[in-house]
Amino acid sequence: MTNEEFQRIVLEELKALKEGQRALEEGQRALEEGQRALEEGQREIKKELKAITEQTADLTEFRQEVNSELEANFEEHEVFKAITGEHEVDIRRLKKLAV
Repeated sequence: MTNEEFQRIVLEELKALKEGQRALEEGQRALEEGQRALEEGQREIKKELKAITEQTADLTEFRQEVNSELEANFEEHEVFKAITGEHEVDIRRLKKLAV
């Protein structure tokens, strides 16, 4: 192998290395852009998760209020049933006395 052939081979290899380096740099830029997009997506997910958490807390509070009101209504209903039952008994007594 002559000195000129050796120099040509070395230059070709250097050229290939530079092209490979450029390709790696472009790939790195693409990865960095993708990373930024992922980070932005993660920020959006965190915002949505925060909103969901707040809505869940509101719904939990609403559920507790509704259950409390239902329980109070049920208790009142039981009282009215008892009062109505007493009135029915009184009406029957009065009917018997009237006869």
